[in-house]
Amino acid sequence: MIKKVIFILSFLLSGSIGFAQPQSTVEMADAFRADGKIYVVVGVVLIILLGLFAYLFYIDKKLSKIEKNQ
Repeated sequence: MIKKVIFILSFLLSGSIGFAQPQSTVEMADAFRADGKIYVVVGVVLIILLGLFAYLFYIDKKLSKIEKNQ
């Protein structure tokens, strides 16, 4: 199970490298960094992702239990 998660995460992270944008000025990101709000944005995104992963593990656990019973 852990190997599957690591594989999926590495696959997703390796794919995002190809979509990297060249260095340009992004006004909204600069404003968030200047105000210190970028950490709030990153924190909220991490909380959402952690919640999704926890929910997926919960569903997988329940599904495995159901499959084992049948």
